[in-house]
Amino acid sequence: MHEIIGIFPTPIMRVPGLLGPELLAGLIKHFSTVADQENNSSTNLTHTAMLQPGDSPLLVEAAMLISPQLSEFGAVLFGERLGWSLKEMWVNVMDNGGRQAMHNHANSFISGVVYLTPTHPDSRTVFMKSPGGVDFSFKNDHAGIAVGPYNAEKWISPQPDPGDLVMFPSFLMHAVPANQGGRRMTMPFNAIPTHLDSWGYKVSFSG
Repeated sequence: MHEIIGIFPTPIMRVPGLLGPELLAGLIKHFSTVADQENNSSTNLTHTAMLQPGDSPLLVEAAMLISPQLSEFGAVLFGERLGWSLKEMWVNVMDNGGRQAMHNHANSFISGVVYLTPTHPDSRTVFMKSPGGVDFSFKNDHAGIAVGPYNAEKWISPQPDPGDLVMFPSFLMHAVPANQGGRRMTMPFNAIPTHLDSWGYKVSFSG
């Protein structure tokens, strides 16, 4: 008998149907017209400026739904229910052929994505191991291997529906492959806790 033990896993939290149809319709209608900033990853990807929840009643409503989920996920990451604030939000508009290069989110601890429109199966968010991370220098990588959680280089998120929320640690690398379908709209965000306390060395954050 032997036992495989997975140590130090990276959590991802998925909340299906967090935003309802009426709120989704309002966000899509409003932010489709203001997502006019170009992205250097792709000519078919634009986004809004960085937004605060107070910038729109629609964002206030969305933030009220997201905030309790931040507390739940934060307890998984830090072992304690802390206060959390949404530091910034924005809306991405990805048309057919658009893509998003591998990246992570600086200056935050929890990041997330709310899916506003349907997503083509080939354009799901992909999470990746950090390049140059702690790994073997020479890999066993060919068509005949069995890919599992301990040797995979990437993980493709489940097929999202409009209104679904996915949250992850901000350091986690992720990307979006080329969009094979219609317009794909998402609302990413970054969040920070009110404070972190490391055996009396306490740091407070402000949004």
